[in-house]
Amino acid sequence: MSRTVSSWILSSARNSIVLQGKGRLYSICVPNRNKIKWKLVFSKTHLYPAVNCSLDNTFSLKKAFRHTSTEEEQFSFQLSSSQINDILRAGELSHRILDLNGKNANSVLRFESNQLASNTPVEDRRSAATCLQTKGMMFGVFDGHAGSACAQAVSERLLHYIAVSLMSRQTLEEMELAAECLKPVPPILQWHKHLNETEYQEITSQYFENLRVYWQHLLDLDAEPAFSLEEAMICAFKRLDSDISLEVQAPQEKELMRNIALQVAFSGATACVAHIDGVHLHVANTGDCRAILGVHEEDGTWSTLPLTRDHNAFNEFEIRRLKREHPRSEEKTLFVNDRLLGILIPSRAFGDVQLKWSKELQHSVLENSCDVEALNIYQYVPPSYHTPPYLTAEPEVTYHKLRGKDKFLVIASDGLWEMLSNEKVVELVAGHLTELNVQKPQLAFEKPVNLGYMHSLLLQRKNRGIASLDQNVATHLIRHAIGSNEYGEVDQEKLTAMLTLPEDLARMYRDDITVTVIYFNSETIENYHRNNE
Repeated sequence: MSRTVSSWILSSARNSIVLQGKGRLYSICVPNRNKIKWKLVFSKTHLYPAVNCSLDNTFSLKKAFRHTSTEEEQFSFQLSSSQINDILRAGELSHRILDLNGKNANSVLRFESNQLASNTPVEDRRSAATCLQTKGMMFGVFDGHAGSACAQAVSERLLHYIAVSLMSRQTLEEMELAAECLKPVPPILQWHKHLNETEYQEITSQYFENLRVYWQHLLDLDAEPAFSLEEAMICAFKRLDSDISLEVQAPQEKELMRNIALQVAFSGATACVAHIDGVHLHVANTGDCRAILGVHEEDGTWSTLPLTRDHNAFNEFEIRRLKREHPRSEEKTLFVNDRLLGILIPSRAFGDVQLKWSKELQHSVLENSCDVEALNIYQYVPPSYHTPPYLTAEPEVTYHKLRGKDKFLVIASDGLWEMLSNEKVVELVAGHLTELNVQKPQLAFEKPVNLGYMHSLLLQRKNRGIASLDQNVATHLIRHAIGSNEYGEVDQEKLTAMLTLPEDLARMYRDDITVTVIYFNSETIENYHRNNE
């Protein structure tokens, strides 16, 4: 391989002094006798071994393809096309929505999703589910930092909290009666998961008990809960984050459960969740994941409709919000180097109790814990930490009434948006959709046929067909995100280098990437508008 990509990546990395990782200042590069040593400044990313689920291993780059350290003497960046595809497609998930009659009357036609790790293990998570007790489908992308524990917990729990917030009093009473009588509680969600996405059963049991406390709280309200969808999503986000904070403060009989609660609370996660019910689309966002609509205009062009705003130092609304919530004396220290208190890039997130609790509470919880270092929990209080909380999990909720020209929704972690603009993402999905809709040419010929003529026809069909495309559009986006050159074309050499980077360099050049693309059923949406005009 030439030096144009691989050698440049290694040499530029070795000359770096400070690595500005997402969410935290991750590492410092210190040259020493022509070698590279890496010192972790904040926190490691490995989850407690007892709760490592197979999902982490599924999306991590295979050791056969990936180097583990920049200190290795020899690097090989050679991957075959087949190996590249195996890596990129390992986390693919696709699902087509059908009703009981085999027909699709849902406004969601299908969805496709994928995930590529940079961190080891991957810190992103994703969820997709159909609400069984209420109408609608939900899709979520969760971007973890300082480990995967918080993102894992939020991905398992948040959609349940939203669904419960939307239930009628009668449904909640039926669920509570079943729980009291030790009978099976009616299922709340039908999950659409990757085969290797599993739950840790003991944690799930604890999570259910706290979810039950939440619906008991809703039943204690004097009147029918009757949340609007926006209110339900906001309430669910805030309640789950509160539960995460309280669970780590509550006494735990089992050491494993306490360790998990600590990891969840002291790591963090941003979240973007879409709820789709007919033509009604709500998107709740906390942090810097992002959701955009691809719109096919009447003149045949494509446009982009953003549904979220990134919550960070580049969002003037966020800066003003934080200034309102804290004394004027702290205005200059709220954001340092475009990070919240100089630490965190997103200004809203689940977990991260280091930026929510008082110093006294942090000390009280951690001094009674077991080996904090073994749990990869970094104890750090910023110098200008005076009036917590500085961080909130409260989402911004956007409502959009779907139209026939709204063709797809893309939800992704910031690993995608760091590489591709909103407009480029819509362009790639639209182009992919167009290519897949092109019918393969029929082989029309008259007998007798010689082999040369048949070969020519086959080549024509191959060139016009879809054999070379990623069938999953999320994979298509990830391939372009990490492999595109300055001309917007996928460069195989760059793609190979980005996939084989040593683990201690990969995070410098790309983040974990998680993408879900939801395609809408235009016919169903247009029928709704015709029948309700």
